[in-house]
Amino acid sequence: MGGSYELVRTDDAAGHVLDLEAGRCAAVYPKGGAGAGGLAPPPVPPPSSSPASARQRLVSLDVFRGITVLLMILVDDAGAFLPAINHSPWDGVTLADFVMPFFLFIVGVALALAYKRVPNKLEATRKAILRALKLFCVGLVLQGGFFHGVRSLTFGIDMENIRLMGILQRIAIAYIVTALCEIWLKGDDDIDSGFDLLKRNRYQLFIGLIVTITYMAFLYGSYVPDWEYQISVPGSTEKSFFVKCGARGDTGPGCNAVGMIDRKILGIQHLYGRPVYARSKQCSINSPQNGPLRPDAPSWCQAPFDPEGLLRSLDPAHHRMHMNKALYTVSYALATAGAAGLLFAGIYALVDMYGHRRPTAVMEWMGTHALMIYVLIACNILPIFIHGFYWREPKNNLLRLIGVGA
Repeated sequence: MGGSYELVRTDDAAGHVLDLEAGRCAAVYPKGGAGAGGLAPPPVPPPSSSPASARQRLVSLDVFRGITVLLMILVDDAGAFLPAINHSPWDGVTLADFVMPFFLFIVGVALALAYKRVPNKLEATRKAILRALKLFCVGLVLQGGFFHGVRSLTFGIDMENIRLMGILQRIAIAYIVTALCEIWLKGDDDIDSGFDLLKRNRYQLFIGLIVTITYMAFLYGSYVPDWEYQISVPGSTEKSFFVKCGARGDTGPGCNAVGMIDRKILGIQHLYGRPVYARSKQCSINSPQNGPLRPDAPSWCQAPFDPEGLLRSLDPAHHRMHMNKALYTVSYALATAGAAGLLFAGIYALVDMYGHRRPTAVMEWMGTHALMIYVLIACNILPIFIHGFYWREPKNNLLRLIGVGA
């Protein structure tokens, strides 16, 4: 994946928040009044007959989070061998493409629970801003390129080339915008029907409509001119590539407005350097897997592209109502969000309504320890740690000692 997934737990309510993707890594549990970054979940209050203590944690959300973490690890580790479950190179949806929307869904549910009642809006705003900032900084460390890989045994990043908009950074922006809407715009109307729910959240819906229209205007109204980029090639300093566009409303890999805006505002050197479309039929001989470039590969095949860029939200259906994760098309967002809602409803009925927690105990544990699993496994911190201890030569490491091989 190109980045990671993120989980944000808040102590303001019984719910949790999880977030993380095209990169993989990082769950953040804000704890106490300090905001994000806490490693331990909030303490569970002792049983009591009082209304406040009678509220219990939404266990099904932990289970759903654990299932999503397990799915993330599965597609990350097995995707290279099973292309059918790996991220789609561009249009289309695979199993891996459900991971990020599932995490976003969990974040949304947790935010709705956390800010169901907000007695002090200024204090809630301060905490939300701190959480978002901490999450953004964690993303820069884990997804910005500081860790160079399992086998390189190196770390550190040239600030001129750091990746600015990984999964966690994007989630941080979405988190703070959504949190502010929940804190300041949600009404206090009682909910007795679906119409009352819409009325209570009418301002959030209006903001969402404005964001969608703005995105549509940029995506289909922006003119994308011809552009060029340089990459380092072994045996030479740099090689230049020219991409011919001169188009408006193009949703292909090379000439879409999403990539153009990221290149202009963030700078192409700060974008993700292993774009998913490098595995497309136009680019890779071994498509849908990575492989040598085709002799007639388009010039954009090696261009950096960040799936977590600035224009990250919704894209209208266009002519084919195509589903595309990199552009987050409307059809993709609706289909994956619907799948998340159906899965969560089933888990809620099983776990919270009927109390069948034993079959999902492992998933619940993974959900409550998502940060640890996320960072150690999904972000490759544990493999890097294991490979980092060796005798004389890097291949003589702990894995080889136990017979796994280097």
